Amino acid sequence: MKLEEQKIHYSIGEISKILNVKNSLIRFWEKKFDIIKPKKNSRGNRIFSKNDVENISLIYHLLKEKKYTIEGAKKKIRENKDGVKKNYEIIQNLKKVRFQLVEIREELKK
Repeated sequence: MKLEEQKIHYSIGEISKILNVKNSLIRFWEKKFDIIKPKKNSRGNRIFSKNDVENISLIYHLLKEKKYTIEGAKKKIRENKDGVKKNYEIIQNLKKVRFQLVEIREELKK
């Protein structure tokens, strides 16, 4: 997941594009997980902080990549959120390294 460095707040549409999920899924997760707490602007639109986006990404990782149930993901976050976050960050960094290595391999083939 790639967030813009200068950006402070994200719309639900931006998050859905980053994670390639529907807006309705993010709204559903918002109801199920109390770690997602977007603010609402004067028009009633959700405004997500970077922390919210990181939490949504963590939930995505547990549910979609690790295949946890909603209750299992809630329990994992409740019991060891820091450990889960660290593991998620390590996985993301390894994916970046893998991508870079694949690019290097492709360049060497030319």
